[in-house]
Amino acid sequence: MKLKVIFYSMYGHTYRLAVAIAEGAREVENAHVEMLQVAELVPENVLEKTVAKKAKEVFAHIPVAKPDDMVDADAIIFGAPTRYGNMCSQMRSFIDQTGSLWAKNAFVGKVGSAFTSTSTQHGGQETTLITCYISLLHLGMIIVGLPYSEVRQTTMSEITGGSPYGTSSISGSGGSRMPSDNELAMARFQGRHVATIASRLVSAPTMVKV
Repeated sequence: MKLKVIFYSMYGHTYRLAVAIAEGAREVENAHVEMLQVAELVPENVLEKTVAKKAKEVFAHIPVAKPDDMVDADAIIFGAPTRYGNMCSQMRSFIDQTGSLWAKNAFVGKVGSAFTSTSTQHGGQETTLITCYISLLHLGMIIVGLPYSEVRQTTMSEITGGSPYGTSSISGSGGSRMPSDNELAMARFQGRHVATIASRLVSAPTMVKV
């Protein structure tokens, strides 16, 4: 079973969640997990004027994804920070390039899931994940979220991300807060959960068309 974690990260928050999700997925037997990042749209000279340039060096070794990279995947988990309650433009651009694959039904039956990061507690985490799922449903994917059986998202003892729609993290207005242990635990669970479901679908008998 092939699972791909495709993410965009500017300051490293979404990348850290992606690493944890990949770790969880790799716990599933026969799961082959690959991490990919989507292309940057911000000009290089603009990045150099911010701390993003330095932050992105941490995950510069991760290959840049092309839409065709998703064709052989049985499951794809998308990660993107929110921008005004929706996915960032880098991920939106990547998904918008799948038109020719959509026309070939290339994503029908694949498992899809998502995770995100925001700077504030109510910064559009749920709307970002839900609107991401709208795109995945148009592609014909089977959506898997983060069930409440993962009780870490119901904790009241600390500030934390997480919802039934997927793992999320809160970075703080200055970006100084990296994903907490609680959020990373949810990410690992989500990766393992998606990989488990995808493995069951891959091994299930093929339905016979009448």
